[in-house]
Amino acid sequence: PAAAEKKAPADRWNALVNLFRGGEWTQTLLYWLASFGGLLLVYGVATWLPTLMRSEGYELGSALTFVVLFNLGGIVGMLVAGRAADRFGAPRISSIWFALTAAGVFLLSVHMPVAVTFTVVFLTGVFLNSAQTMIYATVSIRSTPDNRATAVGWTSGMGRFGAVFGPWLGGQLLAAGNGDWGFTAFAIAGLSSMVFIGIAALRGSRQTPQSSTRQELITSG
Repeated sequence: PAAAEKKAPADRWNALVNLFRGGEWTQTLLYWLASFGGLLLVYGVATWLPTLMRSEGYELGSALTFVVLFNLGGIVGMLVAGRAADRFGAPRISSIWFALTAAGVFLLSVHMPVAVTFTVVFLTGVFLNSAQTMIYATVSIRSTPDNRATAVGWTSGMGRFGAVFGPWLGGQLLAAGNGDWGFTAFAIAGLSSMVFIGIAALRGSRQTPQSSTRQELITSG
C-alpha cells in the first residue's frame, strides 16, 4: 500500500505529460482554450445578463425574466444537444452551438421588441450551456481510455479560469461605462471557442485512423 501511494503522484504526472506528447500538445491546448472561452461566456453572461439588459434600456422586471428564460433554455439545451450529438457527433454540435450562441449574444446588444428579445434569450440559453458541455464530450471521445479522465479534468479545470475572467470582464466594462461592449466581448469569446473546438476536432479526426491502426498492430503483436 505504501509503495502504491508513492507511485500515485508519478502516475498522475505521467498522465498529464501524455497530453503533450507528440502532436497531442496542440490539440490539448485547443481544448483548453475552447473551454476557457466557453466558461468565460457562460459565467459572464449568467452573471451580468440583467445588468447588461438594463443598460440596453429594458425594465428591471423584463431583465429578471431574461435570467429565468436563459436558464430554462439551458435545461432544454442539454436535452437537445445530447440527442443531436448522438446523431451528428459532439465536436460538430459544440462548434455549431458556439456559433449560434455568439450570434444570439451579439443580437442582445440590439434593442428589439420584448417578445423577440425573450425568444433570443431563451435560444441563447439553449445553445450556450450545452455548447460547453459538448467540449467535455469531445475531449472524452478523442482521448485514449487511459488518459480520458485526465484530459477531461484538465480541460474543465482550465476552463475555470474563464469562469473567473468572464464576470470580471463584464464588471470592468460596466464600471467603465462600456456596457454596450459587454455582449460584443462575450460574442467574440463564443466565436473563439467555436474556432478552437472546430480545429481540435478536425485534427482529432485526422489522427484517429492512425491511432486505431497503431492500436490494432499492438494488439495483434
